[in-house]
Amino acid sequence: MEITSASDAPTRSVRPEWFTGTVWQEPLVEAPAPARVKAVRVTFAPGARTAWHTHTLGQTLHIVSGVGRVQAWGGPVREIRPGDTVWIPPGEKHWHGASPTVAMVHIAIHEHLDGVHVDWMEHVTDEQYAIAPEPRP
Repeated sequence: MEITSASDAPTRSVRPEWFTGTVWQEPLVEAPAPARVKAVRVTFAPGARTAWHTHTLGQTLHIVSGVGRVQAWGGPVREIRPGDTVWIPPGEKHWHGASPTVAMVHIAIHEHLDGVHVDWMEHVTDEQYAIAPEPRP
């Protein structure tokens, strides 16, 4: 058994090659082999978002607070709110982030395969981001 102190996994800003706007990550879990799971708490300032990307073995997002957006390539922009959980299948090109006016925090959970868990692609353009989300049911 291993207990990690919060001070051993400090919050860090993200790489601008992969995100637009102000985004912070707090590592939560990075299990040692043979386990493959990684979990990160991600805080997006209003208007902040990921670049388009895929995950080798898929990704689960659990929204903790705020209002966000998520979109799969070719699909509609969807609004996400606290308590929502999003499953993104392996290899599905997608992005996620905060709404233009409200910050959003989610827990991102994914696994790696041979050390790879994400393939980063191009930035989401301002035009793509500006598309209004579908109305929630």
